[in-house]
Amino acid sequence: MENLLSMAFDNLSSYDGPKVRKGLRQVEGLLANICLSRKQQPKQKDKDKDKDPFRDEDDDSASQQPASPKNLAELSEDPAFYEFFKLQEGFEWNVALRLVNTLDRLLAKGSDGQNDLLIMNSLDLIQGVLLLHPPSKTLFSREMYMNLLLDLLEPDFCPAIQSATLLTLVVALIDTPQNTRTFENLDGLLTVTSLFKSRSTSREVKLKLVEFLYFYLMPEVPSIPSATPRGNVPALLQRSPSKLAKAFSTMSGPNGERRDSRSRADSDGAETRSQEEKQGLLGRHLNSVEELVKDLRQSTPFGGVVC
Repeated sequence: MENLLSMAFDNLSSYDGPKVRKGLRQVEGLLANICLSRKQQPKQKDKDKDKDPFRDEDDDSASQQPASPKNLAELSEDPAFYEFFKLQEGFEWNVALRLVNTLDRLLAKGSDGQNDLLIMNSLDLIQGVLLLHPPSKTLFSREMYMNLLLDLLEPDFCPAIQSATLLTLVVALIDTPQNTRTFENLDGLLTVTSLFKSRSTSREVKLKLVEFLYFYLMPEVPSIPSATPRGNVPALLQRSPSKLAKAFSTMSGPNGERRDSRSRADSDGAETRSQEEKQGLLGRHLNSVEELVKDLRQSTPFGGVVC
């Protein structure tokens, strides 16, 4: 796996568009191999071999069903996932960090059709990596990385990029109050509400913005229950994909710092804000916050909790 990541990182560090695209596809392929499973059909394969003994072993399109997602219990016990998760704990092999740095270089190149596609691909992969390795979310507690996402919400970028950025922002903030505080400190609420109030913002993006505001106003979760390695993981993982991090009792961020579930809960607990506090912050930029909160309490989107 280190060799695959090394080749992908070499391409991602390039300033050449085609090489960056190749690196993104290599990362996507690695994640797909971890998250997707192909079920063999031995009888059909044996029958094909009988018909043609010189049939190419690599041509298995007739002997495989379409790839299907692994369920969370299967993923937690998968050796490839286990190896991937361990590699992400160090600075050298952390995929989220490489993707964010790639995103930074893409932003510097300006906006054009091909570059916009690379930006959206990068955002999609960042979402996936953060869900597979939640400790990597700590990257967005740093202002320089959170600012990247806020920059992508500027009117200069196309609606597709703005929508993808809002979804990436949600993934980065879920279960991470410290990141939410960084978002607030960088005037993220002003950025989001200004985009919402702008007449040039597309209807699609405005719908995504309303969803984001609902998410922001949800009660924050200050702590994460501990989990023992491997043993009780499947039951725990049924709660939410964001709980994949608890597949191991100790975790570390992409910068190598060791953190266990209890110490993280204690540190994040001091950073949480109540719904009323967040309502007050949002009310500085938006007049209809009371209506949003009322609707939030009545409709209970996201199942009523943020996991």
